[in-house]
Amino acid sequence: MQEAVPTIEAESSAPRALERDDAVERTPLREYLESFLVTIILALFGTSFVVQAFKIPSQSMEPTLLIGDHLLVNKFIFGGSGTWYDKLLPYRDVRRGDIIVFKFPFDDHPHYVKRVIGVPGDRIKIVDQQVYVNEKPLAEPYVYHDPAAPYDPFGDNFPPASPNFIRRLVRPEWADQILQYVSGDELLVPPGEYFAMGDNRDRSWDSRYWGFVDRNAIMGAPVAIYWSLDSDDEVSEDESFSARIRGLADALMHFRTRTRWHRMFHEVR
Repeated sequence: MQEAVPTIEAESSAPRALERDDAVERTPLREYLESFLVTIILALFGTSFVVQAFKIPSQSMEPTLLIGDHLLVNKFIFGGSGTWYDKLLPYRDVRRGDIIVFKFPFDDHPHYVKRVIGVPGDRIKIVDQQVYVNEKPLAEPYVYHDPAAPYDPFGDNFPPASPNFIRRLVRPEWADQILQYVSGDELLVPPGEYFAMGDNRDRSWDSRYWGFVDRNAIMGAPVAIYWSLDSDDEVSEDESFSARIRGLADALMHFRTRTRWHRMFHEVR
C-alpha cells in the first residue's frame, strides 16, 4: 500500500489548494478501503464462479482423499450451459472416473464428494465386488476394500434382483425407485444423472444407497489439496458454530505437528 507523498510548497496559492485537496482525497485510509473493496469483489467472484474451498469430512474417499484434507474445487470445469460460447471456454462434460463435489439430493443438501462410475446411458452392476460398466469390468486402481467392514450385500453385488432386498440399508425414496432402473442384472443410468461411489468402497454412503446425482447438483471437481490436517474424526456439515470455532482453534494450535506436509499442494486424481 502506497502512502501519500508530502506535497511541495508552490509560489502561488491556487496550486497549494489543489495539492491539499488531492492529499485529502488520496489518504492511506482511502487507498486501503479501495484495495479491500476490490479484494472482496474478486474473492466473491472467485468463490462464486471459479474456485471454492472444501473440507473432506469422512473416510468414504480414502485413500485418495483423507479426513482433514482441504481441497480447492474448480467450479468452472463443468460450467457449460449449452450456449454458443461454450465452445470457446475450457468446459467439458462430466466423465467416468472424475471426482466430483455435489449437493446431496436430500435433507439440507450438504456437499458430498465421490467418484463418477456411471454416466447417462451406462449400465452398471457389481458382481463379487467387481464393477462392470456396459458389461465390461471397470479398472479401478483407486479402490480400497476394508476387510474389517461388516458384510453389505450392496457392496458385493448390485443392483438388487428383487423387491426383497434389505430396505433399511437405503434411503426410503431410493428404495421405492431403484427397481424402476433395473433391467436384468444391471442398473440403467438415466439422462442427466450420474452414478457415483466412494473409493473406500466398503465405507461409502453413495449412489448405491440413495440414488443418482443430478447434473445440476454437481458443483465442480477438486483439483488440489492446499492443506491437510491429520484427523481421525468424521465431521458433520451441520455441526454447531461453536464446534467449528473449537475445531479451528485446535487446528491452529497444532498446525505444525498435525499438518500432513507431504500432502500439501497434492493433485487430486
